[in-house]
Amino acid sequence: MAGEVKYQVTAGTEDAGRRVDSVLARAVPALSRSRIKRLIEEGHVRAGATAVTDPASKVRLGQTFAILVPETQEARPQAQAIPLIIIYEDEQLVVIDKPAGLVVHPAPGNADRTLVNALIAHCGTSLSGIGGIRRPGIVHRLDKDTSGLMVVAKTDVAHAGLMAQFTQRQVERAYRAIVWGVPRPRDGVIEGNIGRDPYHRQRMAVVGRGGKAALTRYRVIEEYGTVASLLECRLATGRTHQIRVHLAARGNPLMGDPVYGRAKAARRSALPAEAQEALAALGRQALDAYRLGFTHPTTGERLHFEKDFPRDINRLKNSLERL
Repeated sequence: MAGEVKYQVTAGTEDAGRRVDSVLARAVPALSRSRIKRLIEEGHVRAGATAVTDPASKVRLGQTFAILVPETQEARPQAQAIPLIIIYEDEQLVVIDKPAGLVVHPAPGNADRTLVNALIAHCGTSLSGIGGIRRPGIVHRLDKDTSGLMVVAKTDVAHAGLMAQFTQRQVERAYRAIVWGVPRPRDGVIEGNIGRDPYHRQRMAVVGRGGKAALTRYRVIEEYGTVASLLECRLATGRTHQIRVHLAARGNPLMGDPVYGRAKAARRSALPAEAQEALAALGRQALDAYRLGFTHPTTGERLHFEKDFPRDINRLKNSLERL
């Protein structure tokens, strides 16, 4: 069957008398012993014309085993009735305001209750297969705890057109962020390759070797004394956690960021009680994708969307304005 993988193993002298799952796991490093055991129990291992059914059965010298690994079938996300904030919609695409806490597409640790599940419920069968099984309609993403505007394709034509614009950097994306400190200069560019942090593999970092080129433009909109500031950030590239990593690397991490923005006690103590309470209630990075612009893939019209701060970040901003 197409997509299946077949391995063949012949037992040598050192294999005689050993468990079949142990012998096969040693001979085929690509498969773990537990995976071999499941394949045996599911009837995917044969010795000649006979199915091997017991992982503990003993191997005889010269026995030849065939291991057939079936093609992995990706689970299709199911429709789930999750409320969506629809900013714009037509037959080709939909623009939504993603709330913080909503994962964009299914991934390890987040099998469902994602934006994709909500979109399938909202769009029905029209979304099926566009851009792949696990990410139907998705042409860009936001971190789980970053809120803001996203465009989703509803047809193959829209998907191809939007993907081309993202690839050619023709999509306008602007974010507002509240950071610790005040960057100098007030308008600037942050450049630095982003890759896996060599010391903390679950995080990203600006790396001296390897990684992918990344460029973030920023400008200060408001200053809150010397303690914090409100920035507008624009992406020239779209790397994982780019804004969070770049701003942290230059010493102005996002307020509330649990991964890259843990503030020193002196910084936190400089905040008035109201701001400390707002920051504690925020529980996420103070980052919102507030502006999105692109060319409609079928009409050719240039579309622009802009939104207000979500309530949680706005509460923090209001408290900081009293500094």
